Parts: sequence; structure tokens; C-alpha cells
Amino acid sequence: MDHDDLGLRRVVVPTGAAPIVVHAGRRSGSPVATILLHGAAGSWRTWRPMIAASDQLRLPLSDVVAVDLPGWGETPGPVPEPAEIAVAVAGVARALGYPRWRVVGHSLGGVIALDVAARFPRETVAVGVVSPSGAGARAVARRPFRQAPRLPWLAGMVLAMRVLRGLGPLARPLLRLLRRTGALHSLSRPLFRHPESVDRSVTDDLADEIRPSAFLSAAHLSRAHDDGVWRRISCPVRSVRGAGDVFVAERDARQWERLMRDYDDRVLEESGHFAHVEQPVETLRALREVWAADRAPASRGRGGRSGGASARRAGFRADARS
Repeated sequence: MDHDDLGLRRVVVPTGAAPIVVHAGRRSGSPVATILLHGAAGSWRTWRPMIAASDQLRLPLSDVVAVDLPGWGETPGPVPEPAEIAVAVAGVARALGYPRWRVVGHSLGGVIALDVAARFPRETVAVGVVSPSGAGARAVARRPFRQAPRLPWLAGMVLAMRVLRGLGPLARPLLRLLRRTGALHSLSRPLFRHPESVDRSVTDDLADEIRPSAFLSAAHLSRAHDDGVWRRISCPVRSVRGAGDVFVAERDARQWERLMRDYDDRVLEESGHFAHVEQPVETLRALREVWAADRAPASRGRGGRSGGASARRAGFRADARS
């Protein structure tokens, strides 16, 4: 499944951080973009199952701006500071003609999505995060040996990335070998709750997107991130994560609920770290208020519900046949 099959086109948008490659399209006439931000060791392609699932439901995601973040996919590095990435993402949406946006991010992309909302509260109508990286993940990135008991699988990934970086030019042939033999599919088991049901093309994509230097640079830059800036977020924030997610600390969700005034967290029992890949339909439904948001509503208080009839044509748009 390529971008053409999903009604998207490849666009390169110059920004202060890098010339960012995006796959955009499916315009509905709405002034609100649906920005999709992938995680580390990913690219815009990790969103393809969810976009395709929205079409199968006859509730197609529209006004899609699926970004390859600096250092991954087709966007060159180096990896910038998180605040610089947030400004660049907003600049991409504006360059494509969208004055407002809903932004959805996975893992590292979830942190960037929240940073976008904190820096641009008037323009951001809603935020969706899928297994966002929190303080627990950053603690492991700083001291993988000492913090390994908190998130052992993540500590193992950090150490593996260090080894791959140390291999230099030998890392890529090794990854290709693991991909050809199918070993990489087995090694990706910690990412998914039911890896046997995940199409091998998904893990092949992950093999292409493993960038040890970019991963470690992002982990290093995120160590000093101040989550307190998220108190500025004025729009609804909806979170979804898998019960089998070995990369997200349980306490992170409790901390975020204290930081953000309208935050709700859903857990999918049959998913791991990639809920939008393993359970795309359920992820779409868990984030339904994000797709429905058109204009930033007045706060409804902690845990409140939001969205509204004014947004029927935005984001998660009802097909006339349904």
C-alpha cells in the first residue's frame, strides 16, 4: 500500500529545521489539518494501516499531513531540539494552507504533538497520542543499566542502538540480513502484543527505518524536556496505549492527567506499543473526539468530553454512503 493508494502525494516543505518530506492530501475543504507524527525508528508509513482502516469504515481521515520527522524516512537529519521540531511541524501545516490543525503522534511523535499544542494553543484543536514516550522512557534513555528494571525492553533497545551505532557501516548489512532471514520479525516481538498477526511488511518497514544515530540523538535531546510546558495546552488531549506496551511506564499517564486540564487515557487490551498498527479500528474509535474536533472548545475540566457537531466534516469525516 503506497501513498497513491491512500490518496496522498509526496511534498517537500522547506523549514528552519530541515526540508521536511510529508505525504499529504484527501482534502475536504476544512481549514483544519490532520497532522500525523511517527515515533522513533518509524516514518509516515506506520500510519498507513490506520488510514486504510478509516476508509474501510467509510469514515475516511481527511486533510492528512503525514510527516517524516527530521532524521527519519526521507527527511534528512540531524535531529533538532524538540521545540524546533514543533515549530517546523506547524510551519508545514501552514505552508500547505492549513491555519489550524489536530495533531496525532505515536511514541516520540506523541511528545512532539503535545509540544505543538503547548506552543500553538490557538491553532491546535485537539491532540491524540498513541503510546507516548514519557518521563519513564527518558529516565531509561539517560541510564539504561540503572533504570532497566522500570522498562527493561526499552533499556535493551537503547543498548542495541548503541551497538548498531558502534558497528558503523556494518549495521545496515546486518539489518538487511536479519530482514531477509525473518529474524527481525522475531526480534520485533516486544513491539507488539500479537506479533504473529502483524504483517511482515510492517517489520520490514521498521527495518528500513532503524536509524541508530537518529534514535540516540532524539533520546539525548529529550532528556532535558520540561513536561511542565504542557500545562499551556488548552485543547482536549486523548491518549490510547496497548495493555502489552513494554515501552510506556504506567505512572506517566497519571502524571499527564495532573498536567493537562482535559486529558483522557484509554487502554487497548490486545495491543502493544503500536496500537495503530495492531488495532487500527479500535485506535480510530478511541481517538474519535480528536477526529471530530474542528474548533478549540472551551475547557470542560479534567477528564471532560469534547468535540462537537460543528466538526462533522473535519478529520474523521462521515462518508455519504454510511
